Amino acid sequence: QVQLVESGGGLVQPGGSLRLSCAASGSIFSINAVAWYRQAPGKERELVANIRSGNSTNYADSVKGRFTISRDNAKNTVYLQMNSLKPEDTALYFCNLDIKVIAGLIVNYWGKGTLVTVSS
Repeated sequence: QVQLVESGGGLVQPGGSLRLSCAASGSIFSINAVAWYRQAPGKERELVANIRSGNSTNYADSVKGRFTISRDNAKNTVYLQMNSLKPEDTALYFCNLDIKVIAGLIVNYWGKGTLVTVSS
């Protein structure tokens, strides 16, 4: 069994910063691809950033230059540093991890989400 716990969301003024964390625990052999998604009210869930095999990163155009995704493999934790936040970044943010739970078996897990509100 694997659990994902997100933290770091909250209320921030435009131009401010937040760092989201996603900590995985449980029966983890290794963590492969990782990603952050977000869903704003009335909109579909969208990819914000990910780290794929080979440690290549990918960002949505709307966050390039402002957000940075990173990972700490020793802590089984993924981060999303968000700078220069805008009201349109307001959303529920989810982490998504491909976790190898035993040799040869990779399972995709979603966190429950952490709310980010950007408002003055």
